Amino acid sequence: MSIEEQIKTNKIAVHKKALINTIYTANFINDEISVALKPFEISIQQFNVLRILKGQKDKPANLSTIQERMVSKMSNTTRIVDKLIEKDLVSRSTCKHNRRKVEILITEEGKKFLDQINKKIEQKEITLTKNLNTEELNHINQLLDKLRES
Repeated sequence: MSIEEQIKTNKIAVHKKALINTIYTANFINDEISVALKPFEISIQQFNVLRILKGQKDKPANLSTIQERMVSKMSNTTRIVDKLIEKDLVSRSTCKHNRRKVEILITEEGKKFLDQINKKIEQKEITLTKNLNTEELNHINQLLDKLRES
């Protein structure tokens, strides 16, 4: 179904159509991923933080490092980390060498939890992209990278 049919409009200038279509599709994907994460009682942002921390390979990260790597830059990283601490999925400690620096690590429980979630999300990602071949996916990635250059 075309974006015009989705948003029930007739004519849209091509540059506006591309932007609206991109935003609409991003929201659709976010909604689908949120539904997949719901049984785990975790948000997309919390999932993103867990993936960032696991990618640190047992090295601690600080809040600014996490914020830099977040997919959604508008997230309240402190609040997200606090929620993950409540769930015992991450830990926070003060750096021994610099008392002003806070270090955040994914816990062993967090790693196991993330492994479980990753299987479900991988299945969802495959389902969401099943109508596109590798060449088309690469082309989309190139176009989206180019769009962000403006």
